[in-house]
This record gives sequence, structure tokens and C-alpha cells, in this order.
Amino acid sequence: MSDPIAMEIVGVRIELPTNTPMLLLRERDGSRYLPIWIGTAEATAIALAMEGVEPARPMTHDLVKTLLERLETNVDRVLITELRDGTYYADLVLARADEEVVISSRPSDAIAIATRTGTPVYAERDLLEEAGVEIHDVDEEEEIERFREFLDDVSPEDFEAGSTS
Repeated sequence: MSDPIAMEIVGVRIELPTNTPMLLLRERDGSRYLPIWIGTAEATAIALAMEGVEPARPMTHDLVKTLLERLETNVDRVLITELRDGTYYADLVLARADEEVVISSRPSDAIAIATRTGTPVYAERDLLEEAGVEIHDVDEEEEIERFREFLDDVSPEDFEAGSTS
């Protein structure tokens, strides 16, 4: 694997006309975006955490956060590792005492936990070069609008391995 790139969580968007939730990450020191199509439950969990909304009862990702805290384990980082057969993969890297534990995770679950713990998110350089969408020299609102226009012409299948469009 290559050197990871720091990412920022832009948020969750709904891709039209399919109404498919999409997690949007942005390269912290660059102009590339990484769109990841996710499930509705995970999109809701991420959006609630980003808005600082605490549900009356803990959601699954809140429970994971509490378990880790009680076990005196920190979430060190989330690493989006690859795109294989149209599916993104991620690692949740945990730190406890002098031990580092890497757990394979869906990116949406790892990000939902990261939003609750303040954990940094990274993407492998090779992945960002393969699946990143580059947008330059415009303000953020224009970037988002251009990205939405881009989304009008793509579907999740366009990011599958071997796609030529």
C-alpha cells in the first residue's frame, strides 16, 4: 500500500434520481473528492453525528464507541484502503496500551464511528488516484454544485473495476 492521504468528511448527500445515499470525502490538502455509496442506516448515523444530534437511545455506532471507551481502547484512524469489484474497503485502526489492532470494516461503519470519536480519516494514495474525482479552483459551494452535476452523469456501477466510462 502507498502513503495514506488525509481526508475530510464533507458529509452525506443523496444521489438523484436513485435516492442513493453517498458519503463524500475530500482530500484535506488537495482537490480530489472520494464518493462512496452507502446504506441509508449508515448515512443517517453519519449525518446525525456530524450535526451533533444525540438520539434518545444509542445507535449501534454509539454502542461501539461506548464499548471501546470502557475497554480503554482508542480509535487511532480510519483508512479507506481499496475499491474492489465496485466495493470500497476500510480498516479501523484501534490502539490500546502498546498494541495496535487493525479491523476490516465497511467505510460507512468506520466513518460513523470516526464522526463520534473525532478520529482522523485517510485514504490510500493509490485508491484516491483510481477513484478520486478532481475539482479545482472554485469556492466550496461551486465545487459541490459541480460535483452534483458530475453525479447526474454517473452511477455506482461506473466505479466498478474495469469500467471504461
